Amino acid sequence: MGSSVPSWNGLNEGEELHVLAVDDSIIDRKCIEKLLKSFAYKVTTVESGLRALEYLGLEDEQNPTSKTDDLKINLIITDYCMPGMTGFELLKRIKESSTLKEIPVVVMSSENVPTRIQMCLEQGAKEFILKPVKQSDVKRLRCHM
Repeated sequence: MGSSVPSWNGLNEGEELHVLAVDDSIIDRKCIEKLLKSFAYKVTTVESGLRALEYLGLEDEQNPTSKTDDLKINLIITDYCMPGMTGFELLKRIKESSTLKEIPVVVMSSENVPTRIQMCLEQGAKEFILKPVKQSDVKRLRCHM
């Protein structure tokens, strides 16, 4: 297989997987960033759901300007509990977007609430991870990209 032939996930050989990590806690952002980078992911971190929407070009509901062609985000991992916009609300906005709905979203939380987990999975989350996020959790992410 030549390097110009895209693999099953649309990446060319040697191309970095880009993860957008969303968490209001700077400590959690640094931890997830370090974990993801240890698996050779390119990581962009933002501190809120609103910042994530801005980064993705979805902040204006009337005129969404998808930037995903330039960004090449392969996965979004978001905290559930955040002020302003929860990870669940962010998940819903992404899945409602015609241009972003194909990006896999993983929700993480320090609270093990079965109804919350089920709600996220029903809205299209690929996985729900309990914090603290471990290396074994990050290993599982690749199958979603």
